[in-house]
Amino acid sequence: MATEFDDSPTGGFRYLIVRPENGGIADLVRGLVRGGEATAVKFVESSDEDLLGAVAVDHRWVILVSVIACKIIAVLGKPMEWTGCLVEFLLNLFSQNGSLLGLFYNLLHGKVVIPERGSETFISTIGHLDGRIDLYKRDDLVKEVGDSASGEQALMDLCIIAAKLAYENANVIRNIVVHHWKMHFVDFYNGWNDFQKQCSTQVFILCDKPKDANLILISFRGTEPFDADDWSTDFDYSWYEIPKLGKVHMGFLEALGLGDRANAATFQAHLQVNAGPASTGRKKLLPGMLERTAYYAVRNKLKSLLMEHKKAKFIVTGHSLGGALAILFPTVLLLHEEKEVMQRLLGVYTFGQPRVGNQQLGKFMEAHLDHPIPKYFRVVYCNDLVPRLPYDDNTFLYKHFGVCLYYDSWYIGQKVDEEPNRNYFGSRYLIPEYLNAVWELMRSLTMGYMQGPEYKEGWLSIFLRVIGLALPGVSAHSPTNYVNSVRLGKEYISGMSF
Repeated sequence: MATEFDDSPTGGFRYLIVRPENGGIADLVRGLVRGGEATAVKFVESSDEDLLGAVAVDHRWVILVSVIACKIIAVLGKPMEWTGCLVEFLLNLFSQNGSLLGLFYNLLHGKVVIPERGSETFISTIGHLDGRIDLYKRDDLVKEVGDSASGEQALMDLCIIAAKLAYENANVIRNIVVHHWKMHFVDFYNGWNDFQKQCSTQVFILCDKPKDANLILISFRGTEPFDADDWSTDFDYSWYEIPKLGKVHMGFLEALGLGDRANAATFQAHLQVNAGPASTGRKKLLPGMLERTAYYAVRNKLKSLLMEHKKAKFIVTGHSLGGALAILFPTVLLLHEEKEVMQRLLGVYTFGQPRVGNQQLGKFMEAHLDHPIPKYFRVVYCNDLVPRLPYDDNTFLYKHFGVCLYYDSWYIGQKVDEEPNRNYFGSRYLIPEYLNAVWELMRSLTMGYMQGPEYKEGWLSIFLRVIGLALPGVSAHSPTNYVNSVRLGKEYISGMSF
């Protein structure tokens, strides 16, 4: 297929949208059993007929798998939400009352502490999974990146802990940034997603100090365990193609507030080169909506912070879905030709990030982020499933780019072009994946003794390891693995040539 259609009705912008709502179970069964492109076409909307026919023939299985996953998640959406609320409430109820036994004691004495959602003591499921909040080497953050191995490790540690912290509410984040990290909390944003019609993208900003800051950090929240909308975004195959830039995952663009598939023209309004705040397409958007979206809210704040702190550079980070948004944020800054802002970019560090676009997008970003030194580092732990999605083959057109820092289950790190077993479901990796899951479970029971108290895994983390015996790629996605990789893999970082 051609990479550009400048004479298309959309002015050179192409798109493909998978619409699970356009058919039922019978259509899916018919497509799986009988095959044929007619079934696939039923679930797809595209910018041009030629593209629609080619996709239906070549990508039929992709479409059907995407539709099935999204339909299952849609059915489980409310039960997942209710389960998540209950799990988080119980986790906080037990922790705030000093364990299950403490809860019984407080019940007997009429002193039960009831968790208050949104307070600085109400911790997320991710926070209970890994309770570490303190930075590993706070003093080394004043060093320039590349000045020393310890300085590089300190920056990576700040990024993974900040990526993990993004799962918390604003009050928890403020408390930890100010009182534990001794830094300046700038703001927390609930970004509007026009497709989902809700504020579903969370991101926070901090500075290393309130005046004359040297570092500004932006951290995007990743996929929440019980959020069906987040999981639907991860499994969505829809994409939007920008001329001279490449194909970009549509769900991730929507999460940044850069369009709505209900009206595909909105993507073009946001993603034009040299598109200023008063561009024709954006004038048609609802007043005040731009300021409520993650991309525009963060961009505007970042520009004001860079003007205020003349020597500051900024770094962007995130885990899982947050990692995808972290790399797409500077991508759109480049598209909008925010040259002065991008000159102040220190780096992008993502952890367990899914693929965000095709090879053309990768080449575009590498041309801007690899020179004079690499600024984009994609950290992958062992058998983590998420970095291996969407598929990278002749059917799934997504490609990773940037420097991959890969850590195995012994926390041995190495710089590679791409993580091993790039599509996860390779048959020759199947048995090693399950054997490795057994090893990780055994290791979790002894980490506190072998590495020290801060590495001791709680019952929730161990329970996830047990689930990993059946689903190894899921348990490997835990932020615990990424924190351990950065901290315990330190002796190998100095051997990586950045």
